[in-house]
Amino acid sequence: MNIHIYYGGRGIIDDPTLFVLNKMQEILEELRVNVTRYNLYEMKNTIPTLPQTLKDADGIILATTVEWYGIGGYMQQFLDACWLYGDKEKIAGIYMCPVVMSTTWGEREAKLNLSTAWEILGGLPCSGICGFIENTVTLEMNEQYIRIIEKKAENLYRTINQRMPSFPASNQVVKQKVAVPKPTNLTPQESEQLSQYVADDGYVQRQKQDIQELTSLFRDMLNEEGNENEEEFLGAFRKCFKPQPDFEADYSVAIEEKKKKLVLKVHGSKLECYYGVLEKPDVEVQLNRASMEEIVGGRMSFQRAFMSGVMKTRGEFRILRTLDQLFPFEEIKQ
Repeated sequence: MNIHIYYGGRGIIDDPTLFVLNKMQEILEELRVNVTRYNLYEMKNTIPTLPQTLKDADGIILATTVEWYGIGGYMQQFLDACWLYGDKEKIAGIYMCPVVMSTTWGEREAKLNLSTAWEILGGLPCSGICGFIENTVTLEMNEQYIRIIEKKAENLYRTINQRMPSFPASNQVVKQKVAVPKPTNLTPQESEQLSQYVADDGYVQRQKQDIQELTSLFRDMLNEEGNENEEEFLGAFRKCFKPQPDFEADYSVAIEEKKKKLVLKVHGSKLECYYGVLEKPDVEVQLNRASMEEIVGGRMSFQRAFMSGVMKTRGEFRILRTLDQLFPFEEIKQ
């Protein structure tokens, strides 16, 4: 028989959970059980790979210490890894004994959380141990407490050895109906390989660097593509220009997909239209390329673009409103 112990505490000397685990391990080994302990605080970088260790387990002990609230981060990480990468068919046949000692309030809730989590995973929870121990010496010197621990270890051995059945739990039905994870279409072997990659910090860092390099590459490609056609929209503005008597204004139009701004300098009957930089324009306009195409195509006016919120502006509103008079794209379309 193989029983694995997963300890989610911090490993401090006066942790009462460690005393309980040592005593249970002693009893189980006397019963010729192969006991393997995994201290999660020593394996925090490889926790995603630990569901692989459940393969040869007949039963497990999930142990943690409540020091302020809840089951702690290491144990939660391990349970998350079981949900994401564990072989659910194998977990369905594994008995689990929760062990929770607390130095504050909340040991019963933590024990219940471990049992509920294991049931949702599909496993078989056993009767566990929980208690409030303010001083570990009190636990070590109390023969009655030690006897309780020994009995729990013996009961765990009998439960696993006799493959005792248990009634189905309602949270199994809930899991099937509303808590079903998104299908990944991965075999258990592929899930194990994935968990190994997740636990490999070097691999994760390399992947992040590769993603950043690809992002920069595609951004540069998009910028180059946007700058390739520096005559885009200029012909339409020049063709549609309708001078207004004695009117002068400078417009700077920022198109999101383009690196340079579209500059419109109107001086009476003269129009300068180019992509570049304009110091202190009378009106600054910002919109995306699709909106500009709508305007140039005569399907939307500058006024409508501003009122609908697709175009942002800064400057004197009177000068902005003159844009539709200077460049009546809608009239040309008609």
